[in-house]
Amino acid sequence: MHISDIIEILIDFRNRREWKKYHTPKNLALSVAIEVGELLEMFQWKKDDEILKELENEDYRRRIGEEISDVLIYLLLLAHECEIDVEKALMDKIKKNEQKYPER
Repeated sequence: MHISDIIEILIDFRNRREWKKYHTPKNLALSVAIEVGELLEMFQWKKDDEILKELENEDYRRRIGEEISDVLIYLLLLAHECEIDVEKALMDKIKKNEQKYPER
């Protein structure tokens, strides 16, 4: 499945619930930030070794996966509303980073 297929599924989900009116670029960007905050909360006050130990717990990994998914959903919807081709933008950024940060 390609990112464009996932975006189509998200748009269909959203449209069947009549949520498009809420999905302005500003609202979606704010939602990304809110969901990133919820993801960060999963790691708050924990040391790296504590996090690594917790990652052995399937429920903890599932909850992190849910928060990552929330972030991705809003990012993909934001890209859609801003008419950004995510696959192209990602590949362009990877190429730019390769030039900016050459191998040693």
